[in-house]
Amino acid sequence: MTPFGIASSQENTLRSGEPVAFDTLLKEVSRSFFLTLRVLPKAVRRPISLAYLLARASDTVADTRAVPIADRLAALATLRDRIAGISKAPLRFREFVRNAGSTPGDARAASSGETTLLLRLEEFVACLDALSVEDLERVRKVLATIISGQELDLRRFGEATAERIIALRDMAELDDYTYRVAGCVGEFWTRMCRARLFPKDALDDSVLLERGVRFGKGLQLINILRDVPADLRGGRCYLPAERLQELGLSPQDLADPGNYDRVRPLYAGLLATAQAHLEAGWEYTNMIPRRFVRIRLACAWQILIGMRTAAKLQSANMLASEKPIKISRAEVRRLITRSVLGQIWPPLWRRLLHESKLV
Repeated sequence: MTPFGIASSQENTLRSGEPVAFDTLLKEVSRSFFLTLRVLPKAVRRPISLAYLLARASDTVADTRAVPIADRLAALATLRDRIAGISKAPLRFREFVRNAGSTPGDARAASSGETTLLLRLEEFVACLDALSVEDLERVRKVLATIISGQELDLRRFGEATAERIIALRDMAELDDYTYRVAGCVGEFWTRMCRARLFPKDALDDSVLLERGVRFGKGLQLINILRDVPADLRGGRCYLPAERLQELGLSPQDLADPGNYDRVRPLYAGLLATAQAHLEAGWEYTNMIPRRFVRIRLACAWQILIGMRTAAKLQSANMLASEKPIKISRAEVRRLITRSVLGQIWPPLWRRLLHESKLV
């Protein structure tokens, strides 16, 4: 996703100031998604990577809990308007760097990568000027949607604490949230690849977009289900209150790991929904013309990692988990190796999704 491209050392700089190793920065802020960004074709890597970094910056701002919510909302509004090109207000986020990590459990922006994003955000926003008119429009649209989801989240959970857990109201709110922060990314990814890589291929665009949105929603839903304990400690519950009430539970009841068997039907149902979304993502991946091996692999890796994580979540008491469940680096390497081989040997490719469901 720049004038700071990724292919050469000359491009791996920001517009001014000290050079930044772009690959290093991407790897620092997301070790898993970096695998996907690194393999993308050059034609789409620049705008997608830039959009990702700006979204990560807004996410860091939204999650810096030591800063008052009103200040976080104001900072997000300023960033949103700068990205949209309707404001030239300066981006002064040093307060977020200074306060990151000062609240127990809140060390998000303390990493060197996220610190760089915030301290040099003006330079990253300036990189938008180098995009084509069409790419800029797509990047602006997806970031506006993502930031709207972050703002909604802050307002919704503004008064939440571990002692006062606030839950989403219903499944519609959960679906809306997963679209705003991830489903829209699948849509953005689809439109970018369609325009830049295979604009003339005969594909059903409505089906491709619908599956792309589900792909993104599935990944986000896996994240939500994996992070239930951590969210509860922060007073946030993404399991809808309406569905909990049907089970005779309140959001506060989830703080007791002994209630897992009671909430299991809801948790299992949401996990099945996430897996169905990822299966749609696999269908999406197989719609991409086979000559675009890099794009197919970039999609496959996220789906297979997500499915593998879901398989582990099925056998865990998530209310009792101290740390998020994730697959090992060895498992990731194995998935990557087999997916690459699967591009050469189709029978192996066809088995990958099923294999990823097995614990």
